[in-house]
Amino acid sequence: MIPQYPPGHDLLQGKIVVVTAAAGTGIGSAVAKRCLEEGAHVVISDWHERRLAEKAAELAELGKVHAITCDVTREDHVQALVDGAVDHFGRLDVMVNNAGLGGTKSVLDMTDEEWSKVLDITLTGTFRCTRAALKQFVAQGGGGVIVNNASVIGWRAQAGQAHYAAAKAGVMALTRCSALDAAEHGVRINAVAPSLAMHPFLAKVTSDELLEDLTKREAFGRAAEPWEVANVMVFLASDYASYLTGEVVSVSSQHP
Repeated sequence: MIPQYPPGHDLLQGKIVVVTAAAGTGIGSAVAKRCLEEGAHVVISDWHERRLAEKAAELAELGKVHAITCDVTREDHVQALVDGAVDHFGRLDVMVNNAGLGGTKSVLDMTDEEWSKVLDITLTGTFRCTRAALKQFVAQGGGGVIVNNASVIGWRAQAGQAHYAAAKAGVMALTRCSALDAAEHGVRINAVAPSLAMHPFLAKVTSDELLEDLTKREAFGRAAEPWEVANVMVFLASDYASYLTGEVVSVSSQHP
């Protein structure tokens, strides 16, 4: 049974939040919506300009939203995203690194290009956004939060997922190490590790057999709703998590 969608409690009141890969129907758009419901002003980004504009118009009913097109494989785009958020809202308080790319391919058949594309978007993209946000936080005098989207696949094995699993394991390691670099500046960096967060695009690109297998691994016998993952990300972004840094929180019954 899916629990009732909870109301907001102003956990991010007045905070300026940037969310990458937020134009779809998954975790990115869900966390942008939850941040707005918790009182934040939100900058959403994505590489798909039309879908981004549509999502911004949809979310604008909930609060102040600004959209900036961003390809996280390009450093100039990432810097323009952070600069644009500051220009529009005056500062940056929270960076949510959600952008990632999956796919299924055996290592036997995987090309260098396929490997590199997944790593560049999922891991190096998270690094680029982390670096840009950290520099902005330091320029503002310190303080700030980064929340990364990892995955339980960074802990467990799954056929055909070597590139994605390696990237997500890298996001976990990046989270832990960068948190130590950022601590002296009063910046917290944490990550969530979801398993199966069901949304229309995932259902379209994933076989019924795999979805059934992944669902059986979960204690509740169902996939998470994207907003259930978003709730944990909002908690990590809020002052309620003031002493948490370098942590990877499993939003799943699967963990080491």
